[in-house]
Amino acid sequence: MHKAKGFFVTLAIAGLSLGAPPALAADRESLDARFQQAKPVACDVQCGDVITQHTKLTHDLSCPGLNEPALRVEGDGIVLDLGGYTVRRSGPDQGGTSGIVVTSGSYMVRNGTIRGFDRGIQTFGTNNLRLHELTFADNFIAVFNLVGNAFLVTDSRFIGNTIGFTSGFEVPTGTLDVRSSHFENNGSAIIMNSLIADVLDSTFTSNGVTLDCFNGRARVRSSVLTRNQVVARAIDPAGQPNICGILRFEDSLFTNNTSFGPADAPVWVPTQLDMINNLLVGNGSGLEVATLTTYVQGNTFWNNAGGLTLSDYPNAFIPLTGIVRANQFLRNDGDGLRVLPPSTPTVIGNVALGNTGWGIHAPTAFDGGGNVARDNGAGNCEGIVCAPY
Repeated sequence: MHKAKGFFVTLAIAGLSLGAPPALAADRESLDARFQQAKPVACDVQCGDVITQHTKLTHDLSCPGLNEPALRVEGDGIVLDLGGYTVRRSGPDQGGTSGIVVTSGSYMVRNGTIRGFDRGIQTFGTNNLRLHELTFADNFIAVFNLVGNAFLVTDSRFIGNTIGFTSGFEVPTGTLDVRSSHFENNGSAIIMNSLIADVLDSTFTSNGVTLDCFNGRARVRSSVLTRNQVVARAIDPAGQPNICGILRFEDSLFTNNTSFGPADAPVWVPTQLDMINNLLVGNGSGLEVATLTTYVQGNTFWNNAGGLTLSDYPNAFIPLTGIVRANQFLRNDGDGLRVLPPSTPTVIGNVALGNTGWGIHAPTAFDGGGNVARDNGAGNCEGIVCAPY
């Protein structure tokens, strides 16, 4: 049984690595240029209208939230400009209500607020959806990707939604690019269900879960994650196909988060973890990761309730490999860096000072040299040679 399960996981990982190709940058630039050139016409739009041309709202819409969406957009290459106004659900929550539904084609929705719906924006076969300067507030799902689509979200806010962004189950892989946006007080900010996410220059604060890596992968760059209950959820698939692929964090700040993983799944289980030049300070737990390969370089773990713990991917029957280089583990509770046997990353040029446990405890790791450790409570180094200075 164990061998069969390990074989299944290996196949699933191989399939995930193929993925869907990212949208071509040239195509996106061309589409964005078309949207920017569009000149929406101010119209007296009413609840239930179907938008088939460039349109700009002239007033707020308060819609009862019945079976039909507040607005439906049909055609291709259409810009819906909310004009700074709000589209809201005014009646009781009857379940399944939609704010704006977009159909097949490419669209831009911009400049306004969508509030109080079961699904703030929902796609039906859309190929590309550009969301700009929008506020999604108090929806159950702010943006729902029914099928595999390419999303670009810029300068937008997701406030107080149960879920910020998610997809339908077993949909073709979609892409989500988030730029200069803000997620606050959402239950889950982004659920990566069959989704490849790329987040840049964005802020996540006071969310329940920032990233739920359910059958997807994510890259987060130059962003701030602060005061969230859980940074990410990436669970052991236990023989199932819903595998978290690559988690990659670059040049980002993690501070004052309650924990890196939820209480029922505290260990991240992606197929690959990359952590590059991040600052992790004052978090309420350490970062525990079980993965196939890792690249951890130039990070500072300072004054957290734990440091970094690396271990093997479950049921894969191969030890973790990778590089742990030029990181600083400073004054964390517990160990600065712990590598659980039989994992075999190469540990090189790290500094571990003043941790309450071991500085670096890595009995099966490869010693790349240049590691420094001193003033750690349980001992400085195990399994590798460290200098005091």
